[in-house]
This record gives sequence, C-alpha cells and structure tokens, in this order.
Amino acid sequence: MAENRPYKLYSDSTADLSEELLHDMDVSIVKLSFEMNGKNYCDGDMSMETFYKKLREGAVSKTAQIPPSTYEEVFEKEVQAGYDILYLGFSSGLSGSFNSSCIARDNLMEKYPEAKIICIDSLCASTGEGLLLYKADEKKKGGMDIDELAKWIEATKLHLCHVFTVDDLKFLRRGGRVSATAAFAGTLLGIKPLLHVDNEGHLIPLGKVRGRNQSLNKLVDMMEERVGGWENSVVMICHGDTLKDAEYVERLVKERFGKQTEVKICYTGTVIGSHSGPGTLALFFMGEER
Repeated sequence: MAENRPYKLYSDSTADLSEELLHDMDVSIVKLSFEMNGKNYCDGDMSMETFYKKLREGAVSKTAQIPPSTYEEVFEKEVQAGYDILYLGFSSGLSGSFNSSCIARDNLMEKYPEAKIICIDSLCASTGEGLLLYKADEKKKGGMDIDELAKWIEATKLHLCHVFTVDDLKFLRRGGRVSATAAFAGTLLGIKPLLHVDNEGHLIPLGKVRGRNQSLNKLVDMMEERVGGWENSVVMICHGDTLKDAEYVERLVKERFGKQTEVKICYTGTVIGSHSGPGTLALFFMGEER
C-alpha cells in the first residue's frame, strides 16, 4: 500500500448542512433522493421553502437510499486520481445507504488493493451527522491522517447528542414512529413529543410535553443535562421551515451556555424532512452520553 496517499472526506446529503457551511468545508457529498407526486428528485433539487410548502399542502414524499453503484462510481474516480477515502455515513439504524457504501468499498478494494477506503457508520442523523462532519473536517484541516481521523470519529460519534421535537405527529406516524391513536390524541391535546437518536442510531421517543414553547424549552434543558464536561463552542440547530423557533432556541442556548457559543442554523433537508415534517426543531451538541 502506498504511503502517505492524500485522502478525501466524504459524507451524504442527510448531514443537512447549509450550502454556506459546505462552501467553507473540504468535503464531498453523495446525494440521496426522494419522490414527490410521482416525480423523482435528488436531495437539494427543490428549494426548502417549496418542499415544506408542498408537505403542508398534503404532498407525500418518499425517500430512497443510495445504491452501491452510485458509491462505486464516485469513489472509483477518487481512487483512480490517487486519493484514499474516508466516508462518514448516515446512520445504519435509519437507512440502508451505509450498507451500500460498504458493498462499494469491498468491490473497489478488490480492484484497487493499493487504495484505502474507510466507511464509518456515524449512527447520526441530519445536522447531528453534519456537526460530526464539521468537526471531522476541522481535524482533517488540522493535519490528522486518515487513520487518526477514523479513530477520532469512532471515539467521538456516540457523544454527538440529538434532541428534537416535531410540530405534527402525522409524519412520524407515517414512518411508524408513533401509533395512529397517539398521533390523533396528540394533535387534539397539543401534545409535542420529544425524541432523540440512541446509540444504535434509531429514533427513540423520550417523552412529551404540552405546547410548542414547552417542547422548545425542554430541548435546551436536555442539553444541559447531557453536556457534562464536553466543549460546545459550536452547536447546531436544524428546522423544518420554522426559522423563528430555531432562533428562539438559539437565544436560549446562548443564555444558558454563554453568548460566545456559536450556533449554526440549517434547514432539515428533504430526505429527513420527509419523515419528520414541517415544524421539526432539532438541537445537536456534544455530551457525556446520548
């Protein structure tokens, strides 16, 4: 195996980072796709405002994982150009895309035994995956080699905490996350669920509160309970077309953790948003445990 080959950092579009953030990062993104009203789109083809407007109007969006052939095509170009690859994938607990990347890796490493292709299951979702990718990019720019960075990601990923709430339970009901009865009762009573992503990368309900503001306040309470001694100079929020709520949570975070805390706000992308719906609000940070 060649020594000191340069490497590329890859992830996928479910990292839900803004174009502005990605512009300043040295990462490449493989896109998932979704189908709406019988038409197929790549993640990012439709504006966020249009996507959420269509969901509010009753459109149903169905998502598809990335096939091995797509990964193979993307990765092979890099290998042929002399690069190794470190791929940070969407949680295997929520999608088969990561497994597709592993199939592509195995096929290519038979063909190119001199190459190093490392695929890491982030066990993260949305901008939780994005925050891990953001930190990995910083480490890469700081000089970490591919093996050091892979080791750092594996040691860090289960400290990437995801807490979130949704405004309308029907989208989670469609995905089987809550029962139809619970969704109906919750809508009538104004009940807002609180959820997180566990150590297996699954969405897990944590509890419920009555009223939107209570649910937003509780996200910051949960952050305070979990952070421990972890450094959180950068925190991320993603939202399902509910910017005012994201800005409200940003203010709470700065009040609780200091005005110097940098809070980066992104949209919940089309693939994740298909399952969580408009009004989703998620907070991502480093903590002792998920």
